[in-house]
Amino acid sequence: MTTEKKVARRKLSLLELAGELSNVSRACKLMGYSRQQFYEIRRNFQTYGAQGLVDRLPGPKGPHPNRVEAEVEAAIMAYSLEYPTHGALRVSQQLALRGVQVSSGGVRGVWSRHEMLTRHERLLRLEQSVRAQDIQLSDEQIRALERFSPEFRDRHIEARHTGALVAVDTFFVGALKGVGKVYLQSVIDCHSRHAWGRLYTSKLPVTAVHVLNEEVLPCFEAHDAVIETVLSDNGREFCGRPDQHPYELFLQLEGIEHRTTRVRRPQSNGFVERLHRTLLDEHFRIKGRQKWYETLDEMQADLDEYLRHYNHERAHQGRNMNGRTPSQAFLEGLPGRKKPKEKASQKAA
Repeated sequence: MTTEKKVARRKLSLLELAGELSNVSRACKLMGYSRQQFYEIRRNFQTYGAQGLVDRLPGPKGPHPNRVEAEVEAAIMAYSLEYPTHGALRVSQQLALRGVQVSSGGVRGVWSRHEMLTRHERLLRLEQSVRAQDIQLSDEQIRALERFSPEFRDRHIEARHTGALVAVDTFFVGALKGVGKVYLQSVIDCHSRHAWGRLYTSKLPVTAVHVLNEEVLPCFEAHDAVIETVLSDNGREFCGRPDQHPYELFLQLEGIEHRTTRVRRPQSNGFVERLHRTLLDEHFRIKGRQKWYETLDEMQADLDEYLRHYNHERAHQGRNMNGRTPSQAFLEGLPGRKKPKEKASQKAA
């Protein structure tokens, strides 16, 4: 309830109380009014009814007499939208050239009513008007948005079962005194996030072949599974002439399809890139401060221990993992393997 309505109700209560008591002086004393105010309230009520009890501010009704005409106000609003950084005097002079006569004070009055007094407020109005417009995009513009804006649509690498897509990459770990540069050949199953890794002192095709042949393929063969596709970047250890490059030849012998990411787009191989960050945060940066490595075998032993923890004991928070470990997801995602829910429903049937 507004203040005006509350005051009107109090005046009505004064009139009713005076009628019940049959004593104007006593009613005015109880309600806090004077006798002069009482008679004025009663006169307004008898003349105008309930509307006469509502207080009205003095002054002319309707718009202010000095307000500019609607056509002039529309011209000011349109010009301010076209040139939001112009001041009131500039707007007045430019509108005069267009045949619209208005003073700088009149311009400021229009701006004040529409909350446009500052340059910043007028620029915000321009942004809002442009944002409200519908823009027709060409096919080329849509493709550019899809390419450079990852939020334009939801993008994920899809791997529907274990072995459907395996991502590989070479990661520079650092330099070991007396040994030289140390590289990690990392492999991850994109469906289950099960990871393998081996350290080398060089990044050559033979090292990329070695980790697949010695670490990854035996694990898949032990579960009667196969690798369908390998995803890598365009590094020399992975790519070359199909009839001469060792890595390409190895994949052909094993019947594995080889796909490569776009040049200078590491996010298109996001699974293995995220694995590298996890290895840095949870293993290399910690062990590098706890131990002094002298040989590559010592580093490999600690890496094997961490990968065992990563694959079998660490709950994974990735997409569609739901807190499972990579080894659990690896087994549940094997082609032809029934999921636990399906088994339970069959037993109940």
